Amino acid sequence: MMLELNDKQIADFFHRSYAAVDGLWCMKVEEKYGFDTALEIDNEVFKVMPKIQARKIKELTNTGDGIEALLQCLRTKLTLEGYSYKAEITGNDGSFRIIINECPWHNTMVRSGREQLSPKVGRRICSTEYSVWASEFGDNIRFEPVCRLCEGSESCIIQFR
Repeated sequence: MMLELNDKQIADFFHRSYAAVDGLWCMKVEEKYGFDTALEIDNEVFKVMPKIQARKIKELTNTGDGIEALLQCLRTKLTLEGYSYKAEITGNDGSFRIIINECPWHNTMVRSGREQLSPKVGRRICSTEYSVWASEFGDNIRFEPVCRLCEGSESCIIQFR
């Protein structure tokens, strides 16, 4: 007999599984090959994962390319992944910044006692991830990190132009 789960329970199950497998995979690679190698391999994964995510969200929402579409899709991604954030338009050309007050990935590292590694991970993985997101919406869109929670700032501020 299979237990019946509602849509929220199903989503929570898959969200938890997704977050857990990323962390466990990285820790197991680190145990065998060291932190720097694990971070390098994780970075390679995050050269592909944002392409998959961006393309799927665009498909599900019938969103096209361009900076406005990028903002809409990033809002969806960040909300689904449990970030606390706000987005602000910064220019007439659609440029925007996102201010992240709570990052689930950084919070997980803090809870697991690995906070000292979080800046190294954030600098590498977030830069790769958001650059790939930008490229999926237009060759001329650029990602610029301003500050990071994992480096002691009150928030992450990421800009897209």
